[in-house]
Amino acid sequence: MKGIRLPVPLRLYRGVTSAAALLTPAWLRYRVGKGKEDPARLSERRGIASAARPRGPLIWVHGASVGEIVSVLPLIERLAGRGYGILLTSGTLTSSRIAARRAHPSVIHQFMPLDAHRFVGRFLDHWKPDLVLLAESELWPNLMSELGRRNTPLVLVNGRLSRRSAERWAHLPKSARALLSRVDLCLAQSRDDAVRFKALGAPRVEVVGNLKFDAPAPPADAKALDRMSSECGDRPIFLAASTHPGEEEIMLAAHRRLAEEFPDLLTIIAPRHPERGAEVRLLAEAAHLAAAQRSDGYLPDAGTEIYVADTIGELGLFYRLAPVVFMGGSLVRHGGQNPIEPAKLGSVALHGPHVWNFGSIYARLDERHGAALVQNDGDIAQCVSALLFDGSLHAQTAAAARQVVDQLGGALDRTLSAIEPYLLHIRLAR
Repeated sequence: MKGIRLPVPLRLYRGVTSAAALLTPAWLRYRVGKGKEDPARLSERRGIASAARPRGPLIWVHGASVGEIVSVLPLIERLAGRGYGILLTSGTLTSSRIAARRAHPSVIHQFMPLDAHRFVGRFLDHWKPDLVLLAESELWPNLMSELGRRNTPLVLVNGRLSRRSAERWAHLPKSARALLSRVDLCLAQSRDDAVRFKALGAPRVEVVGNLKFDAPAPPADAKALDRMSSECGDRPIFLAASTHPGEEEIMLAAHRRLAEEFPDLLTIIAPRHPERGAEVRLLAEAAHLAAAQRSDGYLPDAGTEIYVADTIGELGLFYRLAPVVFMGGSLVRHGGQNPIEPAKLGSVALHGPHVWNFGSIYARLDERHGAALVQNDGDIAQCVSALLFDGSLHAQTAAAARQVVDQLGGALDRTLSAIEPYLLHIRLAR
């Protein structure tokens, strides 16, 4: 970074990534084969732009995956509405599709270049951003070093640093400080996040809250919702959203328990990675449960017990259908998935113990009786049964969750206020 000699681990990282860049074509072809890259846009991963830079001031906003992209969309909407050009980057196919559907029409989307020095340099030579907003905890050494060399302002928005990540960085204190010293302003989600960022060397940290609370509820296609509602009729529905390997078997076991009380129960399983749809369907069939896949064009009929929702961008549809949802990534050691979206749509969230990615949110929901902790299929069956049987209990729990979400909003306005000096500087400079 400018004026700073990089610590040894970061110099080694630069050397290794420069050497590994030679293997990029083979690695990208492998990812294409796994369905994880767009074969028509591989050059973007090497920093080669597929669009022209717009004239005028340009703000680059980056979010790694779907959750980060959804959280920054309202911020992008406000910035674009004020006349700033927006370059939005992400790192996954799913997030690129969400961006295409839901971002402001003027936004240019590109895939994030791999963090090799020449790829990053090529990317910045073309786009020349006036301000960079990185979402959550995207700390890429080569990128940040190059931004420092060019004196490009860098703000970490919706900043999040889990205890585990902070502990890992604490083993490399000089590297952490060198990276975070490049962040002009860190806008943290919570006080705990702010303390961790400061401890690792971030010079300016403010607590503004979580942008996810200000994101609108995920949309649903009206015709698709009507068709699904018509097919399901009065059947009780339970949704397992964003599940990870090892959790689907637990959901199937919970379904078997629940089917003893609700013989016409429909359990919808939406795997976190849609490409696992066939795998989940085979698990259901191996458990002797009638299953269908949405990606195959099927709608659940009267005989369908497990419906595998392996499509992109349709969780809003299923949250609207299911009064109770298990949030995946929480019974396995992944860290949990975002419970804010179902809360906004009146679907009561159940979660396992491993929710450190959204720890403060789940703690508040549990404290206010707006969600429930489950440990196994028996707990899930018991909670779902109670919420399906008792409409008053469901209404109270859903109302408590919505109240928590409403009370924790406001991060969008605070974020815009915090970055206003940078926006003014861009205008004056231009």
